[in-house]
Amino acid sequence: QVQLVESGGGSVQAGGSLRLSCAYSGYTYSTNCMGWFRQAPGKERERVATLDSFSNRRYADSVKGRFAISRDNAKRTLYLQMNSLKPDDTAMYYCAARDCYSGSVRAWGQGAQVTVSS
Repeated sequence: QVQLVESGGGSVQAGGSLRLSCAYSGYTYSTNCMGWFRQAPGKERERVATLDSFSNRRYADSVKGRFAISRDNAKRTLYLQMNSLKPDDTAMYYCAARDCYSGSVRAWGQGAQVTVSS
């Protein structure tokens, strides 16, 4: 069973930076492919960034060049470095463990709030 715990959310002014962390536990095969999603009030949850077992990274167009996903396998932690934050980035951010073949989400974290003020 996969467990995911996010940390590092908070409030920042536009142009600032934050780094989210997601500590994960469970079978290694269950956490080979992971990602970050976000959900703003009144909007659907959207994929922000994903990282697969070959270290391939994919980003939503809205965050390309500003966000970076990475992981430290020794610490069993997934990261999302967010730079040049904009008010539109305000959302609840969720860490997810994904099925490497279908891409479907197997487990969600509890979420970390990110608020960007103008």
